[in-house]
Amino acid sequence: MTSLRLATPDDGAAVAAIYNPVIRDTTTSFETVPVTAGDMADRIAATVPTWPWLVADRDDEVLGYAYAGRHRARPAYAWSVEVSVYRDADTRRQGLGRALYTALLDLLAAQGYANAYAGITLPNPASAALHEAVGFTHLGTFTAVGHKHGRWCDVGWWQRPLGDDGAAPSPPTPLTELPDGMMEVVLAAGLATLAGRPHPE
Repeated sequence: MTSLRLATPDDGAAVAAIYNPVIRDTTTSFETVPVTAGDMADRIAATVPTWPWLVADRDDEVLGYAYAGRHRARPAYAWSVEVSVYRDADTRRQGLGRALYTALLDLLAAQGYANAYAGITLPNPASAALHEAVGFTHLGTFTAVGHKHGRWCDVGWWQRPLGDDGAAPSPPTPLTELPDGMMEVVLAAGLATLAGRPHPE
């Protein structure tokens, strides 16, 4: 049975195993050096509980993950986040990306974040379709912004509003301070999307 849960540093090795082929073989990530299990454990520990980092697993095997992080460092950006999702190559079109993103975005909205942004190295129609299926819209493209695997790469940027953009927002709420039971409700809503296959991923 598939489940969604918050990642822990103990997931570092499984997350690295999913991410390293992306680094080595694609331009999806602009990292160029494979990461270690310790690297990923440190990243997870540095992310939670300020922002969510979720994993999808089945029979204790991590199949994919999604996380949020700081959009920009200056204080006025505090209500905006950047998000990413990655899945094991053997799990494409099983709905895991949509399930992870649904739960991640709902958690971010519950925390009080206002906007989520995602960068996609182009062309990548499957990723663009997944992001648009969960409510992102294309803002524009940075042309020839990165160089990897012998070519210049364009990156498209997508935005997804998360909540009311009214005046004087409260500071975002840490995950540990969300109301009791909210995490479980949000994760269950993410899993419920798996019933709607096929998915645009």
